[in-house]
Amino acid sequence: MLGPPELDADETPAGRQGVTTGNAEVEFAGGRKGDALIVAVRCQGAGAVKVAVRPVQVAFRVECLAGKVGTTYNQVAVSGVDRAGTVSVEAPSAVRWSLTVGRGAPAEEEAPRTDANSPEAS
Repeated sequence: MLGPPELDADETPAGRQGVTTGNAEVEFAGGRKGDALIVAVRCQGAGAVKVAVRPVQVAFRVECLAGKVGTTYNQVAVSGVDRAGTVSVEAPSAVRWSLTVGRGAPAEEEAPRTDANSPEAS
């Protein structure tokens, strides 16, 4: 398994955890108002990794597969993400994981589209 996930060139690292098994907490530095928080998790092994981000009270789950390295990027753009905090990870001992926390411009939302066959299109 490779080390922690890389961020895009325009994103700033705020915290990092090397290859780990079991549970851990990773502190991350504060950032600028208006930036989003990026939490990238790389894992390998059969099981699920549970990730909780404080102080913004955001949580997500990453399914990991035996024999395959997978990386999941999550972007959080809610009030308070500019503050320093902690990412808590719960993982079974059979799963190896690493993590990178970063900051960057929020992704642009796509405008709602209307399917040409929908009633709204007529």
